[in-house]
Amino acid sequence: MDFENIIGKIKPSKMKTVAVAAAEDDVVLKAVVAAHKMGIATPILCGNTAAIKNIADREALDISAFEIAHAEPFEAARAAVAFVREGKAHMLMKGSLQTSDLLRAVLDKENGLRGSGVLSHVSILHSPILNRQLFLTDAAIVMYPDLKTKVKLIENAVNAASGLGIDCPRVAVLAAVELVNPDMPATLDAACLTSMNRRGQIKDCIVDGPLAMDLALSEEAVHHKGIDSQVAGKADILLFHNIEAANSALKVFTHAGNCLFGGAVIGASAPVILASRSDSDQSKLYSIACAASISGNVS
Repeated sequence: MDFENIIGKIKPSKMKTVAVAAAEDDVVLKAVVAAHKMGIATPILCGNTAAIKNIADREALDISAFEIAHAEPFEAARAAVAFVREGKAHMLMKGSLQTSDLLRAVLDKENGLRGSGVLSHVSILHSPILNRQLFLTDAAIVMYPDLKTKVKLIENAVNAASGLGIDCPRVAVLAAVELVNPDMPATLDAACLTSMNRRGQIKDCIVDGPLAMDLALSEEAVHHKGIDSQVAGKADILLFHNIEAANSALKVFTHAGNCLFGGAVIGASAPVILASRSDSDQSKLYSIACAASISGNVS
């Protein structure tokens, strides 16, 4: 499946608006121009007006239809957040600024976008090998989640999957082994999360674990190991025990598995696109498309 078809399958029914913080970035501008042409999102560009226009001229990008809100670098994040908070934009996107600066504006108690839950990053992949989407959490924000936080990570990932049309997603709680081992805390949490799901404490999904990565993704591995599970081999969401494991897996998927990668922070009052400054314009466009679809599923 080519890139245009992937984007077409997740494109929201109605064009959304994305507020871009510190938009003076060539890759970001390419992505938002493409998103506008494809009917995904209209950007509001917050940043240095002259710098934005200079980049657009140099890259032959037509931004004449876009609103530009002039702001110096330290003000751009707050300006973009204000557009979302006031209902003028459906989502927020990071441009040429540090992630910490953007999140500081998002988490501001008086003027931010605080939601009722935990903020977590959901990485959204399209695997050409599996020919399906995968949702990984958390490779970017929550470092060492405890059991209570893992429940919130699952809920956020389920909201993201639901926004992209996956009803009752299958959640694999990952560990190094598929057996509960008292000496391995990840397996204990996995067993507890599975039980909570079966008792209705974690809703709108099917949770199973502990599962090793091969069992989460490969039906052949499930067959060989004789595992009886509704999730094994068919996982939509991969919940990792810590940020090191999640981040390493994400890089393997993207660099060795040739997966298309996007992502968004869930848990605020609107999705926040935190694509890395090194990500391609195609990856950033994928993130915009995913966040635009998710935005209708975020309260």
